[in-house]
Amino acid sequence: MCDRVHEALLGLITTRALRPGRHLVESELAGHLGVSRRPVREALQRLHAEGWADPRPAQGAFVHEPTEEEAGQLLTVRTLPEAEAEAEAARPAASNADSGGVQALEAILAEGLEAVRSDAADAAVALNARFHATVREPAGNAVLAGPAAQVDRRVRWYCTPVARQRGERSWTEHREPVAAVAARDEQSAARLMREHTEHTRRSHHARKDS
Repeated sequence: MCDRVHEALLGLITTRALRPGRHLVESELAGHLGVSRRPVREALQRLHAEGWADPRPAQGAFVHEPTEEEAGQLLTVRTLPEAEAEAEAARPAASNADSGGVQALEAILAEGLEAVRSDAADAAVALNARFHATVREPAGNAVLAGPAAQVDRRVRWYCTPVARQRGERSWTEHREPVAAVAARDEQSAARLMREHTEHTRRSHHARKDS
């Protein structure tokens, strides 16, 4: 039960249904999820340990409010081993490319472009995570998939402002690795995924310093 409640609350936080700074009232959350207060309390303790919620003396728990420094650190980490692993995951995506896989990437690309053109930043961020997960899928590497998914979840939460700033440019960059995957060009696919992640990191720092 606690795991289910934890995942439900984490989903509400990462999609910003529960926005940063929101008071997490146990009774309200229990009613919303149709559970007792105990699993909610346990889930909030776990979310606090994971950095998603902050307790305040005599007030209760609140959704963590990410700082610019935290977002910058996250994106820096993402360009190191995680991003390198993701870049390497693009190699099997290219070597194992079939028409169905390429069509799936192209469909997400089209949806992402439509989302940014409609200023639907939350949808664009969610689609971006889906795009990267689809690229990783042919690698079939559970060791890679677990940590990468956790990083993606935090990127989605921290970086909606960056998504608005990067907008269509970010999704235009996605076209190149998709083309490399379709051409079964493993080296280009890996290089382009690595460069794309670095561009995102630089955009965040440019936004922070402006």
